[in-house]
Amino acid sequence: MAVKVLVVDDSGFFRRRVSEILAADSNIQVVGTATNGKEAIDQALALKPDVITMDYEMPMMDGITAVRHIMQRCPTPVLMFSSLTHEGARVTLDALDAGAVDFLPKNFEDISRNPEKVKQLLCEKILSISRSNRRVSAYTPPAPVAVPAPTPAPSSVGSYGSSAPARPAPAPIAARPHAAAPSSPAPKRKAYKLVAIGTSTGGPVALQRVLTQLPANFPAPIVLIQHMPAAFTKAFAERLDKLCRISVKEAEDGDILRPGLALLAPGGKQMMIDGRGAVKILPGDERLNYKPCVDITFGSAAKSYGDKVLAVVLTGMGADGREGARLLKQGGSAIWAQDEASCVIYGMPMAIVKAELADAVYSLDDIGRHLVEACI
Repeated sequence: MAVKVLVVDDSGFFRRRVSEILAADSNIQVVGTATNGKEAIDQALALKPDVITMDYEMPMMDGITAVRHIMQRCPTPVLMFSSLTHEGARVTLDALDAGAVDFLPKNFEDISRNPEKVKQLLCEKILSISRSNRRVSAYTPPAPVAVPAPTPAPSSVGSYGSSAPARPAPAPIAARPHAAAPSSPAPKRKAYKLVAIGTSTGGPVALQRVLTQLPANFPAPIVLIQHMPAAFTKAFAERLDKLCRISVKEAEDGDILRPGLALLAPGGKQMMIDGRGAVKILPGDERLNYKPCVDITFGSAAKSYGDKVLAVVLTGMGADGREGARLLKQGGSAIWAQDEASCVIYGMPMAIVKAELADAVYSLDDIGRHLVEACI
């Protein structure tokens, strides 16, 4: 059965082009279009599409507001179109918090000049997120993230900034209700030298849920690998830094790993770690599908830290992270995977589980707590 899609955009040109691209795929059926957020809500209720593509800037009601209403009234996987700017990144992250599953850059030139490449990417995204866990039978208001009482952080001068004040308790973020699933036993404590977290689709919200549960005095350095365009990672790191009690920044070449600091791999590039605890940022290799690539960072961590790494693979399409996790496992490090029930897309964690590399499988809401138990 074809995947039913509702296309929402105030630009007639963009609605037509997106509809034409999708209609050319026999596995996809465009069942309707809308020109603003209010129309989108009405059409979503009437047509019950499998996927909605959504613009942000529209008259009468913007895309983020529309996504919030849709998630309350008829939860449906939403693919956002966004501009490749810092403001576009901020808006896209807001849309993901509101309930959107994934996003694509909105580039009119690419649609005109590279129609086959755009068609392939767009159709793959639509088909993948149609199988996501975003649709649920009933909506319940999101619950706040359970966070331990704030621990004041001592003022200190970091490798990239000035004296750091005690960080505020994080704000609650949206949670998607999911069925409970059996979980692995609580982890054993170990003196890990590094926590490495890899993720893709659904990752921005997943990372927020995990990292906001960590105290300011979390004892292990953290590296984050999120599949994301170059224009987005700086805005995402800034967002996480405001939400979390640990510090978060976009990684730069030469940054030094330290406890209580999470370094986010920059989009369009690769991040590696050497034995001295220094970060190396390398140009993105065109031969690699992912820039940044989880396998690259995990592999360098395996070489540099042996059995002292705790690697976590969260929601995402594909199998990036599996081969890097294999190297970590061979060196004696621990591998955790997010469980299927709490994933937006059960791809990357499934690859870990099927390869029998997972030492533990945890629900998203339990991962932050277990990181604290394992490392403190």
